[in-house]
Amino acid sequence: MTHSVVTPIKKSRPMWFGALALAASLALSGCVTNTEGSGPAGASASGAPIEVSKSDAAAKLVPEDIASSGVLRVGTDATYAPNQYAGPDGTPIGWEVELVEAVAAKLGLKVEWQKSGFDQIIPRVDGGTLDMGSSSFSDTVERQQSVDFVDFYSAGLQFVRGADEAELPDSLCGLKIGAQATTTSDDYLTAESKKCEEAGKPAIQILKKGGQDEATNDVVMGNVPYMLADSPIAQNSVQQAEGKVELTGDIFDAAPYGLAMKKDGELTKAVQVAMQELIDDGTYQQILEKWGVEAGAVEKAEINGVK
Repeated sequence: MTHSVVTPIKKSRPMWFGALALAASLALSGCVTNTEGSGPAGASASGAPIEVSKSDAAAKLVPEDIASSGVLRVGTDATYAPNQYAGPDGTPIGWEVELVEAVAAKLGLKVEWQKSGFDQIIPRVDGGTLDMGSSSFSDTVERQQSVDFVDFYSAGLQFVRGADEAELPDSLCGLKIGAQATTTSDDYLTAESKKCEEAGKPAIQILKKGGQDEATNDVVMGNVPYMLADSPIAQNSVQQAEGKVELTGDIFDAAPYGLAMKKDGELTKAVQVAMQELIDDGTYQQILEKWGVEAGAVEKAEINGVK
């Protein structure tokens, strides 16, 4: 199997995601946890957020019920360091979290974070109990049937291997590979496994976990030799696990991250305008550089950019 290499949209210095501090019990228990002090220097949970002013142009597009409440209810699965993860007090932090809060500030709103299982967020947005889903969602045509996306970042997929494991072979057939369930990684492995079976080869043994931390723990502890995750997550897991896992293979299947909102709702346009203003005024780039993820920066905030 040959994976295509993703070319960064903007030329920038190499990505550095910062080492997440592991709990002292990692060597004994194998637990990888998101802890205080995560992210690159100057971008920890205690780092001051970048100030953002309200935009009249964006705020006037916010639906009346949300504008009158002053609150943007955002669902997230806070296990995706450095994108979104639990801070010292349990409150979501990370570069995507900071970006969403900047969007909300442009809209004149305050974010009410609601932690939720990854596979429950889009149904809750569709059902109206959340205004937005922000959880490293890849914009896909299938997901667009339920929600609309404002795309804001370009990410790919990347494999991780245990430090003592061989490099990823050309064929994935018959391999045991971990992933978080219901994610793009899971979808990719499921499709590849089907191709293996159709060719008369052994299926991929996909070890699915409910949270990304659990999937990372499996490869750290040697329960599974390989793991597939979004490229920022894969790169961060290498830093977090301190020599216990390594990247293997190139980044491939580039796709945009999108913020999910109710299908055909008024909020989508408001968020697009706010996000584009953040891109144009440099705040967006500041946030990405603060967290070391600027290699995936985009120049336009598109609605449902995947066709």
